Amino acid sequence: MTYQYWNPGMETISRRGLEAWQLEKLRCAVRHALRTPFYAKRLKEAGIDSPERIKTLDDLRRIPFTTKHDLREGFPYGFLSIPKEQVVRLHASSGTTGAPTTIYFNKEDLMRWTGFVARSIYATGCNRTDVFQNMITYGLFTGGLGFHAGGEEIGMLVIPSGAGNTTRQFRLMQDFGTTVVHATPSFLLHVEAKMREEGVTRENLKLRKAFAGAEPYSEDTRKRIEELLAIDVYNSYGLSEMNGPGVAFECQCKNGLHLWEDGYIGEIINPETLEPVREGGPGELVLTCLCREATPILRYRTRDLSGFYNGPCACGRTHRRLYRIKGRTDDMLIINGVNLFPSQIEEVIMSMKEVGNNYLIVVEKEGALDRLTVQTEVGPAVFTDDSRVLNALKERIRKTLQASITINPKVELHERGSLPIFEGKAKRVHDKRPKDV
Repeated sequence: MTYQYWNPGMETISRRGLEAWQLEKLRCAVRHALRTPFYAKRLKEAGIDSPERIKTLDDLRRIPFTTKHDLREGFPYGFLSIPKEQVVRLHASSGTTGAPTTIYFNKEDLMRWTGFVARSIYATGCNRTDVFQNMITYGLFTGGLGFHAGGEEIGMLVIPSGAGNTTRQFRLMQDFGTTVVHATPSFLLHVEAKMREEGVTRENLKLRKAFAGAEPYSEDTRKRIEELLAIDVYNSYGLSEMNGPGVAFECQCKNGLHLWEDGYIGEIINPETLEPVREGGPGELVLTCLCREATPILRYRTRDLSGFYNGPCACGRTHRRLYRIKGRTDDMLIINGVNLFPSQIEEVIMSMKEVGNNYLIVVEKEGALDRLTVQTEVGPAVFTDDSRVLNALKERIRKTLQASITINPKVELHERGSLPIFEGKAKRVHDKRPKDV
């Protein structure tokens, strides 16, 4: 296979050259950080009162961690390092659980971010001949405008369709010959189901690739989407605190997500001890942004669980690769004392061909114990007058889940289309337990 590079010199730079670049950019990031109300105090308390205190990359560990709580406490301008008159855009979280986290950009920040997204898209084999339909939410959410700008930078025809309205999505795909889409994995599964309802056949579409992100999902879900839609699906990773999409991306090898280390320094820590994990071990991803002046963020605890692959990638890129994001530390469920991630249930569900594309995890309290119920849709062929077929499938799902998660769940089978549909980030867990338990 022939691999293409958007920025060949930087994507294949030697490790020594890359680390020298990172050290220079880290000093720049510290310089900007010292101009913010938050870091001026935090860094000086750590004995870092100037960029010159950063002698080597190992000095990064002298910098305290930054958390989402810190960003909320600093709302609205506690992390702004430049005059407000130089800011040209902001993005923010919804703030549904507290003050929103707000990130500011100047013109140069946006150019750098766009370059990383363009590099990511190009690494999957896309080029200016592609028609790119961006089926993700626009607005304060970074995924819409981030991918939009990256696609335009490459020269793709970009259709800013936004999320939802599958009937209109199909019309745009057919009218303009869409070859590449960007959506959440849950919406891509929903698209396949709606195709059957609306009589849209695969032959009517020119789709060949999809970028899936914004929510954790399993490898079995990726394979199911690829089989159902007959396309290549690429994992993407980003978060608004680090600009948005374009932090890490799969190349055509699909063997881990390349963290663009000329823009971000990644660390993997034990989320309990906060110490680095052994090389290649799993843990919480911590990121430092090297490519943004307006809102510098150092050693940000993402809460995302991942790890670094050992060894080089066949594509020739020298930037380290992240494992697929397993989930978030704050997504973990504790069921009768057992730690469980929703992705573990998804892996089982999506590996069974009889099971549909949609599912819901419900946790309730029954007396002193927790009760886990897995609701999943199944195809019409399963819903027959013979209850033995349904009961046999329920029992097989239950036993397979119990073997995987060590918890004995209740399993409910639902007709296709009966569970809630999510056009944005899917909400797979409904925890009904009292909040004080």
